[in-house]
Amino acid sequence: MNRAGFLLVLEGIDGAGKSTLARRLEDWCRESGLRPVRSREPTDGAHGRTLRRTAQSGRLPPHEELALFLDDRAEHVRTLIAPALARGDVVILDRYYFSTAAYQGARGLNPEAILRANEEFAPVPDLVLLLDLDPTSSHTRIGQRGSGIDGFEAAPYLMEVRRIFLTIDRSFMRRIDAGRGPEEVFAECLTHLEPALRGRGLLA
Repeated sequence: MNRAGFLLVLEGIDGAGKSTLARRLEDWCRESGLRPVRSREPTDGAHGRTLRRTAQSGRLPPHEELALFLDDRAEHVRTLIAPALARGDVVILDRYYFSTAAYQGARGLNPEAILRANEEFAPVPDLVLLLDLDPTSSHTRIGQRGSGIDGFEAAPYLMEVRRIFLTIDRSFMRRIDAGRGPEEVFAECLTHLEPALRGRGLLA
């Protein structure tokens, strides 16, 4: 799609630091004179709320869960992502369709088929930062934030999710070692984001 804005996606397993990084990048964009719009998936819409609720109460069958993710994303694209990109904003997403491919792929669905289905309607990102973290470290971080392990966060499951993430081959995807400190992670992310924004003429 032709767009004036920039789509930045943060991906990785639970506990990798995506939400913290998204907030920092939002602040950095604003300080750099850009117009950031930060969001997440699943969203806080009806479909997203159902997905979050069933993560705690018992996950839906894979194809039913996938359908909810697709419906949630289609609404997200229509109401927030596409309008923001058309305005020339920098959209920062905490998860996108790569998470769907990895998490549903770990339940036995075809990750490449999921990617293709999403790319039929969802804008392809300008840059994806994949925060790569070992699930053992992920569980330590989840425990530190005071939340229990939900249906998306069991260690053997996250091992397979991580493996699938690392097999996704897209030219705009950059792997970031998320096992380091937050300052190092943030600094490396900027080494990828700044030139990408300059290449689009959005940053001097």
